[in-house]
Amino acid sequence: MKTFGGSVLFLDRSDINTDEIIPAKYLEENDKKTLQPYLFEDLKIEGFNPQTDVAGCKVIITRENFGCGSNREHAPWALEVNGIYTVVAPTFAKAFKQNMENCNILGIELDRKSMADIFHTFADKDAECKIVINDDDTAKVKLIAGSLSKSYPFKLDDSEKAILSKENWAGFAESKF
Repeated sequence: MKTFGGSVLFLDRSDINTDEIIPAKYLEENDKKTLQPYLFEDLKIEGFNPQTDVAGCKVIITRENFGCGSNREHAPWALEVNGIYTVVAPTFAKAFKQNMENCNILGIELDRKSMADIFHTFADKDAECKIVINDDDTAKVKLIAGSLSKSYPFKLDDSEKAILSKENWAGFAESKF
């Protein structure tokens, strides 16, 4: 069962590209599971160690243009096999966001002011993230660290509603096109 929330991995850098998400040398792998240990192997962020920092995280919070670079489905596959089903960023590369939706990974776009507040308030803490969907289709990202809790609203589009309702993207696309 997919969970859209959980422990957060903060990646405080813009323009993390698909080669940094999963190195090109692993693109010949056809079984998603074989990609698992190589997620973010080539990502360089001061203080970040993919060997120890990724395990157990279910949500990535990052900066602008996540997933830029080559259009490859292996990058969201690597997220998926690591149990990461939610990525929060101000913007995503268009092709990458579509590939995430194909894997039923939720890509939430928050405004830059909210993202700045999230990094300022939570990036240095062990944080949990919950995606809250209200009956009126309003949605928010709720971050919790100890007794500290803040929520950030976002717009939920039809494809995101389909992902959250456990309908897959392909089923959603078939119903619309």
